[in-house]
Order: sequence, then C-alpha cells, then structure tokens
Amino acid sequence: MNDEQKRRLLAMARRVITQAACGQPVSTFTSDDPVLNEQRGCFVTLHNHGRLRGCIGNFQPGQPLIQTVHDMALAALRDSRFVSDPITPTEVGHIDIEISVLSPLERTDNPLNLELGKHGIYIKKGFRGGCFLPQVATETGWTKEEFLGYCCSHKAGLSPDAWRDPDTEVMLFTAEIFSEESSGQA
Repeated sequence: MNDEQKRRLLAMARRVITQAACGQPVSTFTSDDPVLNEQRGCFVTLHNHGRLRGCIGNFQPGQPLIQTVHDMALAALRDSRFVSDPITPTEVGHIDIEISVLSPLERTDNPLNLELGKHGIYIKKGFRGGCFLPQVATETGWTKEEFLGYCCSHKAGLSPDAWRDPDTEVMLFTAEIFSEESSGQA
C-alpha cells in the first residue's frame, strides 16, 4: 500500500470512531481505488498513550478492505473487553489508531518455522481459536514457544502446548502495519 492509501484508511477510521464515540451517525465510505477494494483481512487497534483500548479484526471479510477497516474500527471502539470502560468522546482525541492489513492465512506443519515479529499466528482446534498479530512478539519479547503457548492458553482457551498437537491448526500470516503515530497523523 502506498502512503496515500494508508492515510485514507487511517482518516476514515478516525472519523468512524469519532462519530460513533460522540453518538453521531457513522459515515459510510467507498473507493474506486483497486487496492482499497481488494478483499483483505485487517485488524484495527486502538491505544491511549500506549494502553490498549480496543482491537478487533477479521481474517476473511468477503468485502472490500475499505469496508472491513470501517467495520473493524467501529467494532474496536466497542471491544467487549472494555464494555465497562468504553472510549468516551473526550478520550477520542488521545486515541492512536493502528491498522494491520493481513496476508492470507497459511497453515504450517512446523509452527517453529515462524519468524518472530514477521509472522502473526492463528491457532484453532475444534471450536476454539485465537490469534496474535506479528507485533505482539516484538512488544512482549517472547520466544517462539511462548508466543505459540500464550496464544493457545490466553487467546484460544487451549492448553499451552496445544500447538504441538497435530489436530491443532496453526496458521501463519504477515501484516502491513501502520498507525497515525507512525505516519505523523496523531
């Protein structure tokens, strides 16, 4: 993605969360840009001075990226982990928006082949599943085994070593990550 496409997605996400947090009708957006119309997964993450305030994503959206970013920004604002402490209209100006545009998921038979900081993981067994974006490994300093184990236990509700089970699907993906802070829009 070029800088203008990133700026457009960040500006749209900013408008969506501002309108929704302030109780205003939320605008809809379209684009004739082929890149913004690709069907790509994404996550939208909201931080306030480095503190997580929401993070929601979709791996296989079935709609244009511009619509998925719109929907995930709205969903991140309403992240159920923060239902008792929602983002307020006065807090919106302190929120930094980060967007992670995802590559398709690729199943791996050797999870230890992942590259920390490059690959995100999605782990699934039965009806349980969870994921970590690539930046989680960098932010935490975890080893590969810790990255996989914490995803199993803290995100998917599985045992920490479930990633070693051949019946557990471990999928890798990459992400193009950009934020208002990194692009100077904050």
